Amino acid sequence: MRKKEKWVQKVKTVSTFPPEKIFTKDAETIAKVMSKKEISPKGIGSAIKMIQYFINRSGKGLSKKRKQELEKAKKLLQEKNKKGNKIK
Repeated sequence: MRKKEKWVQKVKTVSTFPPEKIFTKDAETIAKVMSKKEISPKGIGSAIKMIQYFINRSGKGLSKKRKQELEKAKKLLQEKNKKGNKIK
């Protein structure tokens, strides 16, 4: 019997280019790296979407602590997007 493919396996993105293993870092580092123009050329919104996509794709395999850190990174990016400030 053939293994059923999930729709997320077919998704390809050209708008955001996250470095390998960036989502294993702390929230501040994730937010700082993902906010860079060369990583997210379409802006902070793309960075936030990519983090959320990673959370969704990880599913139940994502630890509670890791998910909290990723959610914190999203909040930092959302705050930056509202204020227009740089993440230090």
